[in-house]
Amino acid sequence: MIDHRVRALRALAREGTVTAAAEALHLTPSTVSVQLRQLAAELGVRLLEQDGRRVRLTPAARVLLEHAEVMYGEWERLQQDLERFRPGDGGPRRLRVTAVASALAAVVAPAVRALSLENGRAAVAVEVTEDPEEDRLRLLAAGTVDAAVVIPVAGEPALREAERLGIRQFPLLTEPMDLLVPAGHRLARRSAVAFRELADESWIRAGDPRDQHQLLLAAAEAAGFRPRVAHGAVDWHAVAGLVGQGFGVCLYPRTAPDPSGPAAAAARRVRLSGGGAAGAVPSRRIVAAVREGADESPGVARLLLALQDAGRRVAERQTPDPAP
Repeated sequence: MIDHRVRALRALAREGTVTAAAEALHLTPSTVSVQLRQLAAELGVRLLEQDGRRVRLTPAARVLLEHAEVMYGEWERLQQDLERFRPGDGGPRRLRVTAVASALAAVVAPAVRALSLENGRAAVAVEVTEDPEEDRLRLLAAGTVDAAVVIPVAGEPALREAERLGIRQFPLLTEPMDLLVPAGHRLARRSAVAFRELADESWIRAGDPRDQHQLLLAAAEAAGFRPRVAHGAVDWHAVAGLVGQGFGVCLYPRTAPDPSGPAAAAARRVRLSGGGAAGAVPSRRIVAAVREGADESPGVARLLLALQDAGRRVAERQTPDPAP
């Protein structure tokens, strides 16, 4: 096995502080510090140096991490090569997938269902979780999950870090966003609304703040305004309830179910016809992310194919957006 102390160094490089690294690894900061000191002593090199109140990686540590990424990729391949020698029914180990809620319902669940119905092939056991309070890419990098279905946001630190750590991304779906407004709103009966018309609205911070809210900020910036955020909710039913009761408007994923229930039913979905000078409809990319080398595993490869097929099916069902 790869030395667990290398994992601590990787976490420190990813998280930036010993405290944050310890939290990601579910260890105490003192334990992580001890592991790093032991690793440095065993290798005979300095791995950390003081930088004010923080520590930073030395050149030797960065060289170690470069080799570590290669080792982790090979470790993923080794795990798959050993599957056929392990006792049991010969099937693969259970795969763990974390996903944003709307993609879980629209893409992940149908993909996992399709895997379970494949004839003439060994079953792929999959455990699906939402993990709304977690950074899903960090769960993936830490080995807690085998795949993450996420919404990458350009320039996001976690996304850049994932690329540096050798996490591979596979596009599943590019999904237009709709506008959700109260039933009595001035725009509720419109067939389409240009995003630049929304500069004076009060907004609901809807969905995961780590990615979904960033889409709103980016779309508003492209349209030349800063959104006035009045309220926030993660669950889409709660979001629709806030909109239906007149607390604001929000961006609403095309794959999210239509609002239901007494409060949410008072909300209306309206298509967006463009945002900013380029006239682009706000949209989000949904991707499946796996660790380097894991996509060569038969089980993970089949999961990726099923996810991509489910994404294509969703895209085929989408109706064209109105012209700007």
